[in-house]
Amino acid sequence: MTLTRKTMAPIGEEKTMRVFNHELPRFYDFALGGLLLIGFLAAGGSNSFGQDRSKPETIEASANGTGTQLGAVVGVTLTIYEYSTPAARQILVQAFEKGQNAGLVNALTKMRAVGHIAITGTLGYDVSFIRMLPTPTGRKIRFITNRQLRNAEVYWDTQSQSYNLTAGEFDLDDSDKTKNTGVLFPAAQLVIDKEGKVQFDLNQNSWKLTDVLDWKGTPGVD
Repeated sequence: MTLTRKTMAPIGEEKTMRVFNHELPRFYDFALGGLLLIGFLAAGGSNSFGQDRSKPETIEASANGTGTQLGAVVGVTLTIYEYSTPAARQILVQAFEKGQNAGLVNALTKMRAVGHIAITGTLGYDVSFIRMLPTPTGRKIRFITNRQLRNAEVYWDTQSQSYNLTAGEFDLDDSDKTKNTGVLFPAAQLVIDKEGKVQFDLNQNSWKLTDVLDWKGTPGVD
C-alpha cells in the first residue's frame, strides 16, 4: 500500500511524492543523551570559545541526502556570531516544558540572532540558539532555530508547516579534519511519544554533513 504526502524538495519548489509506508517521516529518539532537547541544548556546554573573536566563526559542509533524498548534495554554511548563554538555554527548556514544540518555536522567535544558516536553494535565515560542547577530540556544535517557511507552503497551507524547526550538529575533530562530520534536520518538530520521550519528528530524512571545514574566526586565523 502506498500513501501520497507533501514533502519539501531539498532545493526548488515543493512537490508531491509517492512513498511507501517505511518512507514516511522518521522519528529520531535521543533520550539516551544524543540530540534530546535537554541534551541538545547542553546544560554542561561551554559558551566561552571564541566569544571575543574579531570576526564570526564559519562552518561549511556538504549535506548529503539519505532515504528519499539519497544522491542529492547541497551546500550548508553556518555562521556563528556568538554562542548562546546558559540563560538562553533555560528559557528554551522551560518554553518546551510549558508549550512543547509551539512553546519552543515561540521562544526562539523572541531571541536575537546568534548566527546565520544558508542552505543551497534558500536565502538563508537567522539562527537563534547555538551551543558548543568540548569533546575528547575537539568540539560538538549544536544549533536549533525556526525554519523559514516557503511561500508555496503558506499559500497551499501544507502539512509541512508543522515542521517549523531546523536543527543540526557538527562534530569537529581538532587533530584530524577529515573526521569532521555532522547531521542536519532541515525540517523538524519536537514531539513527545507514548513513553514520554522527546523525539525529533522529521518531514524529510536527515542529511549527513561531510567535507566539513571550520573557519574559527579567532584573531590570527582566516
